[in-house]
Amino acid sequence: MMVGVVLALMAGMLVSVQTLFNNKVNTAVHSHTTTALVLGMGFIASLGVGVIMEGADFFNWPAMPLWFWFSGLLGIGVVTCVVKGVRLLGPSTSTTMVMASQLVCALWWDSTGWFGLEQVPFSWQKAIGVTALIAGLLLFKFQTQAKTSKADLSKPLTNSAGDSKRRSEYVS
Repeated sequence: MMVGVVLALMAGMLVSVQTLFNNKVNTAVHSHTTTALVLGMGFIASLGVGVIMEGADFFNWPAMPLWFWFSGLLGIGVVTCVVKGVRLLGPSTSTTMVMASQLVCALWWDSTGWFGLEQVPFSWQKAIGVTALIAGLLLFKFQTQAKTSKADLSKPLTNSAGDSKRRSEYVS
């Protein structure tokens, strides 16, 4: 179990760093170019590591439902949406919303037994946990907006005559 916890924490850290890197790439190129670069480099690296670590077994793919083969296409939506979300919302808010959405969807799929998962009963503890997560996200977002609004009011502006005043002086 401890190995799973460590791996999950590492995944969270790696996703956060990847999101920041993807955002920097996206400032230089279009979002679909960013997606192609990210997924293309991931494919090349995964292929190389897979062949090195597993040898010929890497290409021994068991039979599985056809739609499983298309999971990589979901990565296009993931990378594109995260890159654009970070650009529009900032890294902290976007990452928090992605994690909240992941948790809600995973809870939903666990509770319904979708995608071949073992059905896990929905409980009031899980409902409270998801509600607390979403409440925390809202507090985080609105607290960040409040600070941004106050900071904007203190920035100097220049009117048409060239006089510099604070935004709050123009508003009042």
